[in-house]
Amino acid sequence: MSTSLLSDIRVLDLSRVLAGPYCTMVLADYGADVIKVEAPGGGDGTRAWGPPWVGDQSAYFLAANRNKRSITVDLKAPEGRQIIHELAVHSDVVVENFKVGGAEKLGVDYTTLAAINPRLIYCSITGYGQTGPYKDRAGYDFIVQAQGGVMSITGPEDGEPYKVGVAIADITAGLFAATAILAALHERERSGKGQVIDVALFDAQLAWLANVAQNYLATGETPARYGNAHPSIVPYETFPTADGRIAVGIGTDAQFRRFCAAAGHPELAEDARFNTNCARVEHRTTLIPLLQAIFCTRTTTTWLDLFNALGVPAGPINDVAAALNDPQSVARNMVQEIDHPTVGPIKLLGPVAKFGRTPAQIHSAPPPLGYHTDEVLRGLLGYDADRIAALRQRTVI
Repeated sequence: MSTSLLSDIRVLDLSRVLAGPYCTMVLADYGADVIKVEAPGGGDGTRAWGPPWVGDQSAYFLAANRNKRSITVDLKAPEGRQIIHELAVHSDVVVENFKVGGAEKLGVDYTTLAAINPRLIYCSITGYGQTGPYKDRAGYDFIVQAQGGVMSITGPEDGEPYKVGVAIADITAGLFAATAILAALHERERSGKGQVIDVALFDAQLAWLANVAQNYLATGETPARYGNAHPSIVPYETFPTADGRIAVGIGTDAQFRRFCAAAGHPELAEDARFNTNCARVEHRTTLIPLLQAIFCTRTTTTWLDLFNALGVPAGPINDVAAALNDPQSVARNMVQEIDHPTVGPIKLLGPVAKFGRTPAQIHSAPPPLGYHTDEVLRGLLGYDADRIAALRQRTVI
């Protein structure tokens, strides 16, 4: 831990479910001391979101809470709020995802905590942000995906809109929050001052529309669904093979020419309807059936070997099991095993960024509820055993 990137940073994590915990997990991977504050008795709601279970732990909770310390504190109790105020003195960052106004009601809002510690970076993650006509609405990933436009461009071309298969608005909001916190910490080195950060799932959803949003802004035309195809690149989709399907992403005219030659159809690359990407996009309804017929003549493995030899992007359509056991996943250490205090050895996804000197790493399993309460209250706040026992008896912790 002494050589980790954020070993001198402490994060007071008042968040629950996914966006906030994912944000703080990233910071924890980078070495920050993340103290996860949970309600006595139940804790983060995702602890009960099973099946599936790994022993007595829900898989959902395990997905976003590694490398943290868990303490239980009743924020509605005056003594519980006092604990948070004391911890704020020793913290650099606070992350919360209460509904707008919720932190103020509990006395753990930015104004209150910044008065205690002016250097605090305080990040609020909500569904729609602290401003705007929807600020008081509850934010759920599925609703934000629908309202934020991504469902309108996801799914079969002639079918109904689909959500993305994971809670991607939550995940990206958490990532935006983590990068914003890191930027604010960097600025604090110059100014010596903390600040508040306002991150909304809805804003994050709009932001990762990226080129699709820009297409609309450039043309005024509402983007359509293309299934697995791409609105601006052809061919860039899945194709049937002799024994399955393959994902193909031919992004340049040179790649298209190499593919056509190797597939035994060089004439396609010379056809004026297909010899440039712009032309291929215009004539996609003519080209795609021709390519589908060609792909059906060979197996997926044969095509993949050919594409790899040509330097043309293509890949198998793996299920989750195949993806996590892929040789590349193994080589990148993307699945790791660590001991859990109540379950024993468990497998978790590994950190994404690979640092040369100060590696991000899994150093502790997602904690059982309140597992570090005594440790934090004794070691950080100096509470003695009698005081801790009295707080526990009154269910403050």
